[in-house]
Amino acid sequence: MTREEFEKLVEEEFPRAVPEKFHHLLHNVDFLVEDEPDARTRAEHGLKDDETLLGLYRGVPHTARGDMYGVGATLPDSITLYQKPIEDEAAHAGDVRMVIRETIWHEVAHHFGFDEDQVEDRERRGI
Repeated sequence: MTREEFEKLVEEEFPRAVPEKFHHLLHNVDFLVEDEPDARTRAEHGLKDDETLLGLYRGVPHTARGDMYGVGATLPDSITLYQKPIEDEAAHAGDVRMVIRETIWHEVAHHFGFDEDQVEDRERRGI
């Protein structure tokens, strides 16, 4: 799949991944697509050669933002989706749209302050 086709799927799946009532809370967030995690990201997350990431949230979660957040220059948070790992996962799961949707939801949950255990718990329970 080309990058353009993949980005179009990300755009189409975002509204399905994040309920509309939360869209207004996603300001100052860039959505990015990269092929796969680079060496620095792999090292930061302690990934072994046979491990990867489907997505990554970088920023200040809503729950950690104080009254002074956004005063002055504030870099945007970012949510990166990694195309090759997502496509590889979809080859096993059978649906690239589903993997994109679940990855968006997972990373947006981190943006809203959920830690990895909380996100995984909600995923297990289908919330």
